[in-house]
Amino acid sequence: MPPATPEPARGLRLADQGHFFVGATYEQVDGQSVLDGTQLYVEYQIPEEQTKPYPVVLIHGGGGQGSDWGSTPDGRPGWRTMLVQQGYAVYVVDRPGHGRSPVRAPDHPLFPPPSAERMGPRMAGFGNDRHTQWPGTGAVDDPTVAQMLAPMGSFPSMPEHQAVMRIKGAELLDRIGPAILISTSAGGPSGWVIADERPSHVKAIAAVEPMGPSWSQQPPYGLAFSPMTYDPPLAPGETPQFVETPREDGLPPLRMQAEPARQLPNLREIPIAIVTGDASWAHLLDPATVDYLRQAGCVNTTHLDLGSLGINGNGHFSIMERNNAEVLDVVLRWLETVVA
Repeated sequence: MPPATPEPARGLRLADQGHFFVGATYEQVDGQSVLDGTQLYVEYQIPEEQTKPYPVVLIHGGGGQGSDWGSTPDGRPGWRTMLVQQGYAVYVVDRPGHGRSPVRAPDHPLFPPPSAERMGPRMAGFGNDRHTQWPGTGAVDDPTVAQMLAPMGSFPSMPEHQAVMRIKGAELLDRIGPAILISTSAGGPSGWVIADERPSHVKAIAAVEPMGPSWSQQPPYGLAFSPMTYDPPLAPGETPQFVETPREDGLPPLRMQAEPARQLPNLREIPIAIVTGDASWAHLLDPATVDYLRQAGCVNTTHLDLGSLGINGNGHFSIMERNNAEVLDVVLRWLETVVA
């Protein structure tokens, strides 16, 4: 059960903190200027001793919001706090249509909010004895499930959302300068499209089990639902050609580009890490994302497979699980090797 008082963020000394919105754009509705619902909420914390040269931008997944990075469902410090303690300036976004970046619902198709019955088993890994790191039972009456679901809600369609995130994310980097992107799950495509739009401003991408080409949703542009820059270029409305390899047990087919594969010129110079828990269903999908990136010319892609690194028991929500600090340490050690 989450503690009545969350565990303190020990040693957190800040020079500044606050929030702002990126890309607040008006449109005319009945003769009135109304925000169009594509604004991007950003909160930031700057450590008193900023020892790292580039800030980190944290991009949440699914129907959640930036609070996913603040504290765990059982009240421990999240990655935002730990990154600040490590000397990083940290910017946390609420993707448009999520959290404090509200969407105008009548104008945007929405996915329904998640239920405890659906999400609880995913969090706790029901049926998977190897999944030991979730800090609760995953049952409907599990307080950690309620804490996880509290910031979640309906969210916009992926093609529309990712096209918006490309522009607003690029505007954020124009404002704060070059940065490191850390994304998770359905937030993964946001990292790819932002880097595609501003490759010179992205120093590295660490994607924790990002939505990828072999997920059941099957992003039409491989890594994303909105268009990306390929070489040779795609014509308007054209998507890459894929080759699918069927798999057993009802798993989605493995999807790669047909050869000769188009390249991703705006991503190929960026260090990329894919982080995977050994007890997660994404353990069966992330290797295909790694292969897709490498096939498209992103040869500086590393697969941080936690199980092979001696870190066991993690599911899809490793950024919030019992050993979230240990998982972050893997990412930090990788960043030390790729970011000067």
